[in-house]
Formats: sequence, structure tokens, C-alpha cells
Amino acid sequence: MKDQLQKIYDEAQEMLAQAKNLEDIENIKLKYLSRKGELNSIKKNLKNLSDEDKKVVGAFANEVANNLENSVKEKYDIFYKQELDEKLKKEKIDVTLSGKYIPRGHVHPVTDTINEITEIFHALGFSLTTDENSPEVETEYFNFDMLNFPKDHPAKDMQDTFYTKTAPHVLLRSQTSGSQVRTMESMKLPIRVIDPGRVYRNENINSRKNNFFHQIEGLYVDKGVTFADLKGVLTEFLRIYFGSSRPTRFRSSYFPFTEPSVEIDVQCIMCHGKGCRTCSGTGWLEILGAGMVDVNVLKNCNIDPEVYSGFAFGMGVERLSMLKYAIDDIRLYFNNDQRFLEQF
Repeated sequence: MKDQLQKIYDEAQEMLAQAKNLEDIENIKLKYLSRKGELNSIKKNLKNLSDEDKKVVGAFANEVANNLENSVKEKYDIFYKQELDEKLKKEKIDVTLSGKYIPRGHVHPVTDTINEITEIFHALGFSLTTDENSPEVETEYFNFDMLNFPKDHPAKDMQDTFYTKTAPHVLLRSQTSGSQVRTMESMKLPIRVIDPGRVYRNENINSRKNNFFHQIEGLYVDKGVTFADLKGVLTEFLRIYFGSSRPTRFRSSYFPFTEPSVEIDVQCIMCHGKGCRTCSGTGWLEILGAGMVDVNVLKNCNIDPEVYSGFAFGMGVERLSMLKYAIDDIRLYFNNDQRFLEQF
């Protein structure tokens, strides 16, 4: 049996000497050192030997197995290092070469402006209204009637509003103010929300107007809300957004759903108040409308105006962006011109 063991060892060593790669080494391990290999087959027959022969042959069998395992491992390490070196040479990367340029996408300036305004009002205690309270396809009831618009108001005319063929009195909203009504009807008081969204108006497109643009509506209703609160909140917003050095002003105005009402202007960045084409020579540009929520609007939403009061405001996103970045044509936001978009 010792002769058999020696013969197996010699054969394995001869095969190792002729091995050319890792696959050959694995085949040798499988043939001689696996559970069904030749060495284990002989070890199984040790039980047939006498006790004295078992000690001698068993010790020799273990010696052969250990020596063979060491030889296989040594040969395996040699081939593994060779194959690894060859692989690394083939896959070598010259890190001194310039990388392939991949253009990086940017947030659209309208989206960026909405995000910035939202963050400012969030810091002032306002939250976002829910999507179900702000549908883009609206009814006259929410877009006009509940907001105290008279039945014959010119904003309801076809030349000012896009009506759909879905059903009578269904339209593309001309303002985000309808979300105020839905919010007051569905939320518990007090309410302090803003609502960014798309709006549609049947306008002649020019450098200052488009028939599709974005607005952000705001609403605050609680006990004891005054015009001073309105002015304080909006003044702080303008200070953060434009900076404290940018002149702004409040002007009396009129909206059906607020009383009293104001418009807020910011000094034209194109001419710095001297007058130009963008500001029609006035030196100022209107950026938002606001006012105390009209008593009739509160009543329409089943809110007692003797107990609660509030203010609302609405602003055009593109207009705010134009005045911050000195852009003199609103159409640039919708033309998808990369030369324009890459500046942001």
C-alpha cells in the first residue's frame, strides 16, 4: 500500500510539472486530493490492515497528502500570480489621459426659482398645499365664482380664459387662487399654505407675457391676522429673495377676492429705476398682488369673518426670475434654447 501511495505521489508531481495553467491545477486537485480522489480511496482501505501497519501506512499516507497539498498550493500561487499580471496588463488604464466629457444636466431656471421661493416661505412657517386642492383643469365655480368675481366679469370671457370641451364651465385655470377656496373648505384652521402651479391665459405672447406660465399662491387665515402681517411676511420674503438693497414698493390695487388689495413692485434691474423698454419707462415692475381675504370669500368657505381674517398673495414665477437674473424676455424660459439654459 505504501508503494501505491508513492506511485500516486510521483504521478501527481509529474502532472504538476507539466501543468500550464490554473485549470490544470484544479484537475490535479480533483484527481488526487478530493473526497473521491485516489489518495482518499487508498485511505479507506487502511481499516483492512493490522493495527501496527495502520500506524505506519497511515502516517505515510498523511505525509504524502500534506506534501502533495503543499506542492499543489505552491504551483497554484505561481499560476494565479501569472494570470493576474496578464489580466492587469490587458486592463491597464492610463490615468494620465483626459477623461471622456459627459455633459451635466441642470435644474431649469423656473424649477430653481420655485424651489427657492418655496424654501423661503417654508422658513416663514408656510407649508405646501396638497395636489388634490390644486387641479390645473378647473371649473368656473372655483376659478371665479367662489373668489367673488361678478357674473359678468371680463376675465370670464373666451378671449381671456381657455375653456375646454370637456363639460360646460370647465376651463384651464387662469390663476392658482382656486386652491385657496379648496384649501379653506378642506383644511382645519389656522391655515398657512403656498401653492406653486401652472396657469393658462388667453394672452398675446410677447417679451413680458405668455399664455402659459407659473404662479405661486399664498394664503394665511387665523384669528387676528392684519394687513401688518401681510406686509411683514411679504417684505421679509422680498428681502431674502432680492436682497435688502433692492428697492420695492407697495401700491393700492383691486382684486375681487381681496379687500384691501395691493400690488408690489420691484425696481427694474435692467435700467435701475431710470426707465427702459422692459419696465415701459416707469423704472418699476409689478411682481405680485396681495390683499386681505375678502369677507365674501370667507363666507363662501363657511369661515366666520367676525372671528377669522387672513391675507392672500400671488406671484408670477417667471417674472420673479427675470427680475433676479436680468432676463428681458419671458419667451426664453419656454424655447428650450441650450445656450440660455446652460447659464443656470
